Amino acid sequence: MAISVRNEGAKVNSNINVTPMVDVMLVLLIVFMVITPMLQHGVSVDMAKVSSPIPMPDADKEDSLLVAIMRDGQIYFGTDRVKADELTAKVKDRLANKVDKRVYIKADARAKYGGVVDVVDNVRSAGVDDVGLLTEQIQQGAAGKKPPATGAGTGAGSQ
Repeated sequence: MAISVRNEGAKVNSNINVTPMVDVMLVLLIVFMVITPMLQHGVSVDMAKVSSPIPMPDADKEDSLLVAIMRDGQIYFGTDRVKADELTAKVKDRLANKVDKRVYIKADARAKYGGVVDVVDNVRSAGVDDVGLLTEQIQQGAAGKKPPATGAGTGAGSQ
């Protein structure tokens, strides 16, 4: 009688198959590429365009205070819609524990001037030291200068 020897250890494949891992990583990459542009700070506003803006890179920081004025006069503090008379109290609450008392205002290019002035007045009455008015740089075409790499907004000035 013969004894049969089974050599099952020789059939084991000890190589790691990385194809499924690569597939998962590519899917995650695509998901992040699609979602990242949607993660903008505040609400989207068609800001006024100027030819020589002052860079304000602090406006793009996560903890910066942004007030947006829409074309129809709606006011947003961050992503929350507020009324003009509530703005002063909300700004005071947010500035209570901050050292840098700076608020950035981005207004739609077609917003009424009086509405923008009211917002600036309400922000200043909350004890804000510095108000930044955010604008965009005019595109000079293909052969012209590129806008500064300071983020979404650059300032036309501060008061």
